[in-house]
Amino acid sequence: MEQNKFYIETYGCTSNKADSYIITNLLNKSNYKQSTLDDADFIIINTCGVKQQTENKIKTRLKSLYNLFRNNPEKHIIIAGCLPFIDNSYIDLIGKIVPNFSAIVDLDIIHEFPKILEQIKQGYTNLIFKSQGLIDKTEFLIDFAPGKITGIVPISEGCLGACTYCCVKNARGRLKCYQPDKIIKNVKYQLKQGIKQIYLTSQDCSTYKYNNTELVDIIKDIVNLNYNFFLRVGMLNPRFLIQNLDQLITIFNFGKIYQFLHIPIQSGSNNILEKMNRSYRIPEIINKIEILRKNFPFLTISTDIICGFPGETEEDFNKTIELIEWLKPDILNISKFTPRPGTKAKGMQQINGKIIKERSNRLSKIFRGILFNSNKEWENWEGEVLILHEGEKNNQVFGRNIAYKNIFVEGFRGNYGDFTLVHVYKVNGFNLFAKII
Repeated sequence: MEQNKFYIETYGCTSNKADSYIITNLLNKSNYKQSTLDDADFIIINTCGVKQQTENKIKTRLKSLYNLFRNNPEKHIIIAGCLPFIDNSYIDLIGKIVPNFSAIVDLDIIHEFPKILEQIKQGYTNLIFKSQGLIDKTEFLIDFAPGKITGIVPISEGCLGACTYCCVKNARGRLKCYQPDKIIKNVKYQLKQGIKQIYLTSQDCSTYKYNNTELVDIIKDIVNLNYNFFLRVGMLNPRFLIQNLDQLITIFNFGKIYQFLHIPIQSGSNNILEKMNRSYRIPEIINKIEILRKNFPFLTISTDIICGFPGETEEDFNKTIELIEWLKPDILNISKFTPRPGTKAKGMQQINGKIIKERSNRLSKIFRGILFNSNKEWENWEGEVLILHEGEKNNQVFGRNIAYKNIFVEGFRGNYGDFTLVHVYKVNGFNLFAKII
């Protein structure tokens, strides 16, 4: 029987998930069938390299797969994604973990996957495919399985920044923004399939600009499509908040837009932000967020913090605590600093790991206290919720409202993907509990 079954496992960000959707679609259209790990002939691991913790997890997984299938010539392991390309030494590193790998594939050769698998079927092994430049991933329309509710549309790849801690740029490269008409075509194609929630994704959505088309323009065209759906804008560099506040206010005033802001501030200390080569300062951020919250009092804010960046003093960390206590974010992603390959931060004087862990734990505890008292204003709220999937209990479903709040709904008898009116009767931290009106 011809070897045409594949299994794909994805790590990392929403952009990586979009890449995996593209790979899956291209293989499906080339007479390959998605399967389980045990049944698959081709095992594709789409990797991430942003954090040491994630890297360790992937390396452990690759070693496990190698040990599991090392004596099975019908199993072919293919490594894609960022990890092999964050540093020149990483292809060799992966080769030592999986000596019999079939292929290592760059991010911008994913469109060649059917051809790559054909080469592997012919007996080739240890293939390495590096891209010659960034491709436009909006060229590839994604078909979802029936019943799928959430879609992903990439709007760009790469970034303009030079953060001293980030190795992802080594893999993703400089910024390439995709054509507006192709983005709209992708969104429309997904909505026609019954998708009700779309994530616009990139390494930094705030940098989107194609000729004279800016982020606000592309979003306006999307929300004007004649479908009922919610749109989530991906991560925005805090600099965008400072330089383009009017554009952001316009975006949040559009219908269908989740009033959800993900801005990775990373530290509350201007001294550390300078060491990180982040081009904004805390007073600017505070000023703009105050204005934004006056306009959108129910705005959901998500931010990222790195604990223990090289040179971070106790005073610097206390400023981060002060920022979080003032900001009271709904979502806080805390990372313990680890030096990444090919970054300037790796060459800086490192902080003791025990100190980093203690700071991370302390900030987590403070955030849990913030969550305990958050969202009280949502009690007795009534409004529309998009039902996404089953809840944690029997006769309960999970959905989100326009502010991207977690809402567990009781008494729902419709279908996933429906919009329904609810009454919130209880609040517990970030979670809201509601009944059908």
